[in-house]
Amino acid sequence: MVQTAVDVAVIGAGLAGAATAATLAARGRSVTVLEQFRAGHRHGSSHGSARIVRRAYGDPLYLALTGPALELWRDLEDRSGARLLRMLGAIDFGPGRDVPVIAEHLAAARVAHEVLDAAEAERRWPGMVFDGPVLFHPQAGTLDADEAVTAMLRLAEIDGATVRSGAAVRTVRADGDAATVVLADGEALSAGRVVVAAGAWLQPLLGDTVPLPPLRVTEQHVFHFPRQDPAAPPWPSVIHALTHPVYHLAGGRDGGPADDRKIGEHDLGTLTTAASRSGRADPESRRRVVDYVRRWLPGLEPTPRSETTCLYTSTPTEDFLLDSVGPVVVCSPCSGHGAKFAPLVGEWVADEIDGRDRVPARFRLAAHRGARTSAGVSL
Repeated sequence: MVQTAVDVAVIGAGLAGAATAATLAARGRSVTVLEQFRAGHRHGSSHGSARIVRRAYGDPLYLALTGPALELWRDLEDRSGARLLRMLGAIDFGPGRDVPVIAEHLAAARVAHEVLDAAEAERRWPGMVFDGPVLFHPQAGTLDADEAVTAMLRLAEIDGATVRSGAAVRTVRADGDAATVVLADGEALSAGRVVVAAGAWLQPLLGDTVPLPPLRVTEQHVFHFPRQDPAAPPWPSVIHALTHPVYHLAGGRDGGPADDRKIGEHDLGTLTTAASRSGRADPESRRRVVDYVRRWLPGLEPTPRSETTCLYTSTPTEDFLLDSVGPVVVCSPCSGHGAKFAPLVGEWVADEIDGRDRVPARFRLAAHRGARTSAGVSL
């Protein structure tokens, strides 16, 4: 068996893995990134031109983390020269969204925001229908995930990291103070530390060796609807908390030249695995979203022009999972709301490897043991 020695191996080149590699390489670490497909692939959770970034959260911990994460995104834009953020603001409303409490959290964090009644919101954003109260804050918008992964991996390589595409990992095992990573072609890497940022592939890789909480993998169905007036300014990103939350945002490149609106249901994905996902949008989800557009978004054509899927990998609490087990770092900042925190996650993982404990206690393995199902922290 061919064996190669590396300092840090990072498994997975999605947002979390790319951010980890860029941060470690910038700190002078020798890093090898192992990606089973190719960087920027569309089989997992880190692709697409539009993900929501925002400050508003119903949970004060996540709200507090959005500030440093946003600063790190802006720093990444400066260092890479890439345009990653599109700051259009964000709207939160609906019976399942406690607008007064979120407004209190934003006020405590000194984040600018407004609470409007439904009529005022409809005057400000014609083409949308609201039931009030409606919260708006400007420090929000969209993130270009594709460009972010590209920028972070490029910076990592400039700082000496090696990014290997087509390097599927078969097993990860701890060997005392180091770890062995065996690839599908039989090659083995001996690594001082291994960061497993494999998204929906995390459980199959580590489930037999690390006491993971249950991880629920769902295939999420996303639809792009044409705007009736493509020349009109794009709307802010929106979270509308009905019985099941619906989100929508400016689609960017994925929305085509007319910037079609991207719409999805937050927690109504189809149960699946990384290996068995269909890659096809669910007809029932399409029907529900079309009905939603007819009722709440008269400024859109009610027929989607395109559709796609992606994967959520969620813990029962929707909290992130980030911890060390010997030389292995488990990194699953997912649960459908992790993209906005990627560069901060990279900092946490690098600190973990450098012996500095910055990971919030709620994200450690011990906190997940016996934790109850979430009431919706990701909103």
